[in-house]
Amino acid sequence: MNSELPSAQPRRSSFNWQTFLWILLIWMVVFYLFRGTGAGPQPRNIAYTQFKERVRQGEVTQITIRGQEIHGEMLTAQNRDASAEQKGSGADAGQGGEIEKKADAEGGPVPFKTVKPAVTDPGLMTLLENHGVVVKAELEQRSWFWRLVVTLLPWVLIIGFFVYSSRKLRERMGGIGQGGPFGFAKSKAKRFAPQASQTTFDDVAGLDNAKQELTEVVDFLKEPSKFERLGGQLPKGMLFVGPPGVGKTLMAQAMAGEADVPFFSISGSEFIEMLVGVGASRVRDMFAKAKKEAPSVIFIDELDSIGRARGAGVGGGHDEREQTLNQILSEMDGFSPHESVVVLAATNRPDVLDPALVRPGRFDRRITLDMPRKRARHQILKIHARDKPLADDADLARLAERTVGFSGADLRNLVNEAALLAARKDKSRIGFEDFDEARDKIMMGLERDELITEEEKEMIAYHEAGHALVAALLPGADPLQKVTIIPRGGALGVTEQTPEKERYTIRRKYLLDRIAIMLGGRSAERIKFDDISTGAGDDLKKATDLARRMVCQWGMSDEIGPVVYKRGEQHPFLGRELAEEKDFSEQTARLIDQEIKRITVDMEKKATALIEDHRDGLETLAQGLIEHETLSREEIESMINPEKEEN
Repeated sequence: MNSELPSAQPRRSSFNWQTFLWILLIWMVVFYLFRGTGAGPQPRNIAYTQFKERVRQGEVTQITIRGQEIHGEMLTAQNRDASAEQKGSGADAGQGGEIEKKADAEGGPVPFKTVKPAVTDPGLMTLLENHGVVVKAELEQRSWFWRLVVTLLPWVLIIGFFVYSSRKLRERMGGIGQGGPFGFAKSKAKRFAPQASQTTFDDVAGLDNAKQELTEVVDFLKEPSKFERLGGQLPKGMLFVGPPGVGKTLMAQAMAGEADVPFFSISGSEFIEMLVGVGASRVRDMFAKAKKEAPSVIFIDELDSIGRARGAGVGGGHDEREQTLNQILSEMDGFSPHESVVVLAATNRPDVLDPALVRPGRFDRRITLDMPRKRARHQILKIHARDKPLADDADLARLAERTVGFSGADLRNLVNEAALLAARKDKSRIGFEDFDEARDKIMMGLERDELITEEEKEMIAYHEAGHALVAALLPGADPLQKVTIIPRGGALGVTEQTPEKERYTIRRKYLLDRIAIMLGGRSAERIKFDDISTGAGDDLKKATDLARRMVCQWGMSDEIGPVVYKRGEQHPFLGRELAEEKDFSEQTARLIDQEIKRITVDMEKKATALIEDHRDGLETLAQGLIEHETLSREEIESMINPEKEEN
């Protein structure tokens, strides 16, 4: 259901920088290693001491000094004898050429090289002059080509590295406008080419109203004349609002697949950088590219990260974020009526958005995506399980009934967890048992291997039996599904209830019964052990929070009346609640506290009375939990089977 769109392949340059850099590097290494080699004989490396000894023996004819290196030629033994004969016969200097010719004919002098030691040798020149060695000196300089290569090579490598890394970054992001190493002000939006999307409205289960709204926009993009002839204009923006996991991003992907137009996707956080003004520049770049390829669709995920109300908080807003928001507002105002560019955005915090962003003319439509109902959950499960082998007992309709409150992402995770559990058991098909176990794992957490004493186990059993007994006795309460004292997640025991039907509104009596059920475990502990434990900490927290909402937000207190007070609400902006003045007096606050306490105390008394009247049922359930650790709905009904009491 939540398959991703394949990104468009980036356009590759005809010039391959990577190949060029490798060839250049290899050539430089070869040139450096073999720059002194040639067709002639290679010089022989000899020690400096050996060099001086050869000079004393008259074997060295000439040398060239380059810095610390000495290059020269020395005669072989045969050449040396011929030279001695010529000198002994009184040959003059004019016969030197004849001697060299004869030496060449008999093998010629041998080139050599050596290195002078770091210490000075003042007697070297005297030695060379006494033995008639021709001495030449050269500056230690490299060729102009080598100096040019050494100077330019670091810059070539640095520039090539930046070019190569920027290309790789563009390929990984699959997007547009990365701008190379200096393109931080370019848009990071990912561009999906037309016909590249495999996700359509058929892959989205439920959300029929949202699909109808988007279908109208898709038709406008495909055939604008149908609407323009009646004066209709394309909506500039559409805002998806809903809790996490309901399919906001999936709907945008499906619209891109249906419209068959260029689709630009980006998260709101990708606009923000350390440098002020970068986000605004990226917004301009993204909208410019979208307008150039119109008709097109822009999708901004997590809009609340940049669209929060300006000037929020005690210290004011962030300059970079506000400049980015201002640029988005300006770009959406600058749309021409004939520019077929639609901006989609998603958020789960519509209450924090700037009013200027959600006014008509910018985000013209707000599409609310709710948690899927039973029918939609069944369709979502079928979509995610269509490529998985299911056993005959894998009843997805029954599973949809037991997954109240699951989002589309939760259901996808449920199917995947069931497949993993079945594979772990070496099964060839996924059965309902695997789905049920995966559901327990998601809702209640993993089983914990903890050593619990018999005393603690008994305390937990009576605590959970108290919850279950009160839930079974109260009419209108959600039916029990399972009770377990196996530690899971952060709880030592769990009592699970599943609503029989979807509720759009909740009555006051139902909420009071919920509080009584939450406090039933504490009441059972007090009745059985004449004491209470810390196991009711989470129950007390939830009961108090529910009572506070009843009093302050839903007007369900006769003493307070039909009035709403902002108490217990978490403000999205840090520090703003400190600056805002309270909208109620201290006397009202005291009255609110009294009403919250009265509701919880009354419901605890009600739970205590029910358990005392059905003490045998409490004992039966507790002993069953101690023995079996987990009781199903059928087992609970067979143990107590009480008559429902009207309250």
